[in-house]
Amino acid sequence: MTSSEHTTEHASEHASDDSTVQAAGCVLWRRSPGGGELEVCLVHRPKYDDWSHPKGKLKDGEEHLAAALREVEEETGYRAIPGTGLPTTFYEANGHPKEVRYWAAEAVSGGFSPNDEVDRLLWLPPSAARLRLTQPRDRELVDALLDTLRLT
Repeated sequence: MTSSEHTTEHASEHASDDSTVQAAGCVLWRRSPGGGELEVCLVHRPKYDDWSHPKGKLKDGEEHLAAALREVEEETGYRAIPGTGLPTTFYEANGHPKEVRYWAAEAVSGGFSPNDEVDRLLWLPPSAARLRLTQPRDRELVDALLDTLRLT
């Protein structure tokens, strides 16, 4: 595996050092307003022209889960109830190692307004979300969400 390739694993399998960029996010989900089907939220970031799960870097002294929920609200406009932790992703970004911890989170209130970081938002069935996501590592998180929701 080259240094630019990623892995999706649990955080305990990697030791983070001070040079690793710490980030957190959520695989945000809801039941569709019309029929109650599961939908996954994806955000489009114009800076990267990609579709991803809401996520972002930790602020100084911030806990991962608090950062994940803050980023969800900043990027999507939705408040969320966190659920089970999902696999952590590790990859290189801008020449630095990056670790992103994820949680399943149910959207409970709010609404999207375009902003500087995110110009579009989609609620999609899991199969369509997998196809729309830009990075393969993000597709694996949809599968992890589905596995988690089947267990609850």
